Amino acid sequence: MKNNYLNMVGLAYRARKCSLGEEVVKDIKKKRAKLVLLANDTGPQTTKKITDKCKTYEIPLRVVDDKETLSNSIGKSERVAIAILDAGFADKIKSLLDN
Repeated sequence: MKNNYLNMVGLAYRARKCSLGEEVVKDIKKKRAKLVLLANDTGPQTTKKITDKCKTYEIPLRVVDDKETLSNSIGKSERVAIAILDAGFADKIKSLLDN
């Protein structure tokens, strides 16, 4: 069941409903992000930065698998955070993660 959310992340990425890298923080600040996925092996500074931004701007945050698994779901390398910009994708991914 857990891998289904990775399929949804891949679909959201291909539909261009995701942001990566520095864009994640910008999209959190602009409240475009509907959900932020953070790898569980992210460094402490990045974890704190993204966690604090999500709390401040009231964006849902989920800590998920490691960097490699998260990166492979979108076909990129070394991605620690992905912001989902579409409410439909965000709701579906949240429901898959919370089960």
